[in-house]
Parts: sequence; structure tokens; C-alpha cells
Amino acid sequence: MVREALGALLAREPDMVMVGEAQTGPGAIELAQAQRPDVLLLDIGLPEMDGVAVARALRERLPEVRVLALSVHHDPHYVREMLRAGAAGYVDKSSALVELVRAIRLVMQEKLYLSPEVTREALGQRFRAGGDAAISRRERQVLALLAAGKRSVQIAAQLNISTATVEVHRRNIMRKLGLHTVADLTRYAIREGLTSL
Repeated sequence: MVREALGALLAREPDMVMVGEAQTGPGAIELAQAQRPDVLLLDIGLPEMDGVAVARALRERLPEVRVLALSVHHDPHYVREMLRAGAAGYVDKSSALVELVRAIRLVMQEKLYLSPEVTREALGQRFRAGGDAAISRRERQVLALLAAGKRSVQIAAQLNISTATVEVHRRNIMRKLGLHTVADLTRYAIREGLTSL
């Protein structure tokens, strides 16, 4: 339904034509190789092969095709992965059509486009309460061990500190990052690549 709606809306633009649509990652690669589009709108959550892997494959096989990620995920991890894979832009699925059209036109000019929601989320992660730059080396160690599923007693034994000190570090990390649960801490650590010491 989303693909059909996008196709109908983009068809109204006098300088745009939708040349095909695919349901899976491998299907997107096959179609791109057959049609050689100027721009490929690519979802991250595709069956069989995710959008990041598709973007990587297209960068190698069809570097002239500009990939524009279209996703419900604002998470900076997804944005970074898509950009590293060669995407020329990242648009939030809830964006208005006018924004999508603008993004397509900008990537056609070899410019990078990030939708405001994506940029806001990325900046919020980095700068909220000082971001991870405010976390000390010891706090990063505690965070990595929490993300690995260790309990406070185990972390204390591994780092040769008291359990009370581990709890203080955990509270400080949460305060600095604006997070509220251990699950939030774990997600943050995984996103930011802090899962190993």
C-alpha cells in the first residue's frame, strides 16, 4: 500500500517517473540492475535482505544509482549504517510528500539529505545532557558490562569496585544520558558500539 501510494504521488511530479517496485532486498537489487534508476527509494526493513545490505550491494554493482533511505527508524544507528553503506539521504516515512520530493531532487544534485526528524534525533542523542562525551572511562566500562547482561555484583567483582559504586555509576550514566531504565542503557550501548570494553 505504501509503495502504491508513493508511486501515485510521485507520478504527479512532471520530472519524475516510477520505473518499478520490489518487495524484497534481492528483488530491489535485481530491479535496480534491470532498470538503472537515477534514485532508489529504499526501506531498511526488507524481507530476505535488509536495506543496509542492499545499499552496500548497489554501491559495488551500480555506484551511479543514488540510494535514498525511507524508513520509520529515526535511530542514529540506522542512519549511520545506511550512510556508511552508501545512501545519499535518509527520509522519515511520516514525512510529507513535499519533503520526499525535495530529498529526491537534492540527492540528484549529489547532495546529502537528512529529514528534520532524523537530524533532531541524532543531535538529541549526541547533545542531550552532554551526550556520551560526558561519560567517564569507568562509566563506559560499567555501561558495557550492563549491556552484556551482567548484574551489579558481577560488574563490581570484574572491575574490583564495590556494588554500591557500580550503582552510583549506573545512576550517573542514566542522569547524563537522560535514560531511565537498564533496558534503555542497553539499547544505547548497543547503538553506540559500547558493548565491549
